[in-house]
Amino acid sequence: MAESDWFTALHEAVARSSQRAVAARLGVSTTMISQALNGRYPSSLRTLEQRVRGTLLAATVDCPVLGEISTRRCADEQRRPFATSNPTRVRLFVTCRSCPHHTNPTNPPQSKGGR
Repeated sequence: MAESDWFTALHEAVARSSQRAVAARLGVSTTMISQALNGRYPSSLRTLEQRVRGTLLAATVDCPVLGEISTRRCADEQRRPFATSNPTRVRLFVTCRSCPHHTNPTNPPQSKGGR
């Protein structure tokens, strides 16, 4: 199986600096980088792929709420908590659940607190 472009970009970024620096730039743990590079990450690499594509490869998606954004921002927005005091967060919470760019469509984002 051939390596994908995002995985190659991850390898090259680590070779140019370090796993710690790349992890910090991507907003993930060094453990995730190490396990992914060694083929031992126990879960899906979709979030890491989105972060690499958005940060290292400047990939974008068309968000129905925010317009054109990086895949990194898309992943970040999915992780942010629901907030009734922010109309954009409400729209993202509702829209993201059925968006094809959601990292885990079988597990939609959950609201924190409240009902």
